[in-house]
Amino acid sequence: MTLEQQDKQYVLQTYARDYTNFVKGVGSTLYDENGKDYIDFASGIGVNSVGHGNDVLTSALCEQTKNIIHISNLQVIEPQAKLAQRIVELSGYDMGIFFANSGAEANEGAIKIARKYGETKFDNKRYKVITLEHSFHGRTITTVKATGQESFHTPNFSPYPDGFSYEKSIEDVYKAIDDETVAVLIELVQGEGGVQPFEKEEVQKLAAHLKAKDILLIVDEVQTGVYRTGEFLASNLYEIEPDIITLAKGLGGGVPIGAVMTKHKEILSAGDHGSTFGGNYLSSAAGLAVLEVLYPLYDSGVIDETLVYFSQKLKEIVAKYDHLFEKEVGLGLMRGLRARSAEVQGNIIKNAMQEGLIVLKAGRNTVRFLPSITISKNEIDEGFNRFEKTISTL
Repeated sequence: MTLEQQDKQYVLQTYARDYTNFVKGVGSTLYDENGKDYIDFASGIGVNSVGHGNDVLTSALCEQTKNIIHISNLQVIEPQAKLAQRIVELSGYDMGIFFANSGAEANEGAIKIARKYGETKFDNKRYKVITLEHSFHGRTITTVKATGQESFHTPNFSPYPDGFSYEKSIEDVYKAIDDETVAVLIELVQGEGGVQPFEKEEVQKLAAHLKAKDILLIVDEVQTGVYRTGEFLASNLYEIEPDIITLAKGLGGGVPIGAVMTKHKEILSAGDHGSTFGGNYLSSAAGLAVLEVLYPLYDSGVIDETLVYFSQKLKEIVAKYDHLFEKEVGLGLMRGLRARSAEVQGNIIKNAMQEGLIVLKAGRNTVRFLPSITISKNEIDEGFNRFEKTISTL
């Protein structure tokens, strides 16, 4: 039985899989079972923030597994407390943190915080959450409903929770607010929605308006957080102070972890929320190691150099192949090339694998790039050489 047959027989077929079997990774290069190498411009959909086989991360995980992998959250967990402190310090916000296992779980926690805030802080119950079209907030029933894409709201999983609405733009949010609105949930860069950033000024204006109305601003930084846009948080880049921020993806460097952080530290009481695995010894040790790797790169300016270099490569591609691409989009190392058709986008993603390059699909016909934050210039150069080979035949 081949690996593909095994997968199809025993694993639920919820993914349109590619059946390349990767067996090893070094930095931003992956190797399949035949020894062929691939430049990884996807990093596990923005998860492998310090690349593959990072010495600091792997050493931390090995040392932690020798001692304790997991105890319940009924006992204090030292690396969890240390990781919470480190995240708060790097964010610059006075917040408390709840740890979960994924971005969807982090967003569930954010919605629960908002709902309790709306229940306890006002005379009339506030429970409605406004999100934006082209957004993506997770795959649970609640976060699917919070996602502003009708294709996700199929009858197969209905009925969905009430209290969510979607606006086409930030400008439309103002008109949608009523006396039952408790929160607005946004991504500062819509990843699945086409790697589309919002304008800094319009986000700042919205944040100020919501603060004046006592409406919570929730920023989904599952993909934008942990230096993906150049700063620790995209919220730092936009110079706003959200009420609630969610993190996941790059925080654990490949080990599952999610986090919801809020300045409303008194809202949740014991028993209001919980997680068996969230923030356990292994995932917290991973988070601490990732930040140990990335902060010095940020502080020394290396991350800035990397994102400028990567952006320049994208600009060169658009200038040279403007018959294939409309423009480059995104921020930091969360980038995209807006293809002129879905056909072009699909052919690029499929053909790139044959050239030994991994890129991703996003909405609005976008070819998405989410390399590790630690990717080298040599790997960037080689990746774009392979990308040019991919598109030269189109």
